[in-house]
Amino acid sequence: MNYRKYLSEAIGTFALVFCGTGAIIINQEAGGAVTHPGIALTFGLIVAAMIFALGDISGAHLNPAVTLVFAVNKQFPKAEVLPFILAQATGAFAASALLKLLFPSNEFLGGTLPAGSELQSFILEVILTLILVMVIFNVSTGAKEKGITAAIAIGGVVGLEALFAGPICGASMNPIRSISPAVVSGHTEHLWIYILAPLTGALLGLLFHKLLYKNNE
Repeated sequence: MNYRKYLSEAIGTFALVFCGTGAIIINQEAGGAVTHPGIALTFGLIVAAMIFALGDISGAHLNPAVTLVFAVNKQFPKAEVLPFILAQATGAFAASALLKLLFPSNEFLGGTLPAGSELQSFILEVILTLILVMVIFNVSTGAKEKGITAAIAIGGVVGLEALFAGPICGASMNPIRSISPAVVSGHTEHLWIYILAPLTGALLGLLFHKLLYKNNE
């Protein structure tokens, strides 16, 4: 039944936003106890954990840009794109709303904001998402992930990119991860970066994948 896929995406994206942005919030509330490497590790580990937990059900996309690019590559049914994205949004907004309830005085709720110029963060987000999507395509077959390899590879890339780029651009690579805390906190400034850049990077990642693996497909 399709509802299992949609529930899986909602649960997985809830976990991603709750743990990832929650780590940012708790780091602020606890005077830096989590640390930036701890935040990056949290994002990588929760992605890996959700692929382990949910990959066999929905593929554990957890990211509208990933769902869209699979559909563009004809590896995912176009009829399921909107339900998947709505499920991801439901999970993400539920997580941000719960974090708002738990930490009502936190201003940004773990949202992504550029530390420098908008162009700087836009370019970083494009490149980060491009790399992530190339890895995803190389360890995935359609919506069904290849278990241990996918979890380690994709979680590792998310953690790596958050580790080095997070202090500048936030290392979102995922529109809904940025949209939900921005909307719930009321800080939607610069949000266009974190919608447009991951989508652009995902499409470029698909393009490079097809160029590199053309003879294998």
